[in-house]
Amino acid sequence: MRNSAKAIGRQVIKGASQIVDLATLIVIVSLLAFAGYSLWDSEQIYNGADREHHASWKPTVDDGASFEELRSINPEVFAWLTVYGTNIDYPIAQGPDNQKYVSTNIEGQFSLSGSLFLDADNDSSFADFNSIIYGHHMAKDAMFGDLGDFADKAVFDAHRFGNLYFDGVDHGVEFISFMHVDAYDSGVYTAGVDGEERRQAYLDGLATKALYDRGVAVGVNDRLVLLSTCSASSTNGRDILVGVIRDQPYPDSYEQARLAGLDRGDGVDSPVAWVAKLPGGALWASGGLVLAGLALLVVLLVRRRRGRGGRGGARRGAVEESRP
Repeated sequence: MRNSAKAIGRQVIKGASQIVDLATLIVIVSLLAFAGYSLWDSEQIYNGADREHHASWKPTVDDGASFEELRSINPEVFAWLTVYGTNIDYPIAQGPDNQKYVSTNIEGQFSLSGSLFLDADNDSSFADFNSIIYGHHMAKDAMFGDLGDFADKAVFDAHRFGNLYFDGVDHGVEFISFMHVDAYDSGVYTAGVDGEERRQAYLDGLATKALYDRGVAVGVNDRLVLLSTCSASSTNGRDILVGVIRDQPYPDSYEQARLAGLDRGDGVDSPVAWVAKLPGGALWASGGLVLAGLALLVVLLVRRRRGRGGRGGARRGAVEESRP
């Protein structure tokens, strides 16, 4: 009777152990599956936002057909912005409001990376005194991910010019100041300011808020373009690079240096720098989860294998002891 009770107890313990092992295995497999999906999903978002994904549509001096092809896919695309020496090299769209392209890619499809877009209150011909272009601040220098680097004065000093293509023509952009402001600052986020007095007040406000300013003379009849993105330094903070649109385009000295085979340190990351720009929240967390899951799985398999070996050894010992 006592032996029977012990046998039942062992069976109960064995069954409970198997249930725990199975539950642990299910949890580990689920975590691995989730981590794998997170890695894949993160890479899809960044690949979709990579400027190389858009490069085939970029208009050139000799051929604007590629850009027109993009416009045939999405007629709300109307311009192309390039900031020389950075990864900012993207088409621009304008939606009926300032929400659509927060989560819509340049082809008009849903995407968390969104697109660069002009404020809905601006004229798409950049005829306004001040035009505002928005974009996500993303890792891997995607979209407006490079704008935060302008908080470093050396970066600001080294990157003065860019290009804005619209109405079938290239226009130069001279970047004159960089600022960090609040997202709800109506003194900055008012598109298409009209009237000489209001324009001058707007210019004075930008000057007082500038972290860096080149001292370029700007008047009420100039055309400003503000590149705006979220700032990593504060919750409601925004980083803004302010430029003046010029009729004549500026040469891209960075591209000229690259074609000449000279290393100017722009656009090519060292392996260490590349690793540093990986999306910490998504990629590293998911990678750590995968490794932890694999480690737990190995521990579980070793435990089960040892358990079988121990039981088998006990049975063999019992048989040997019963032999004459």
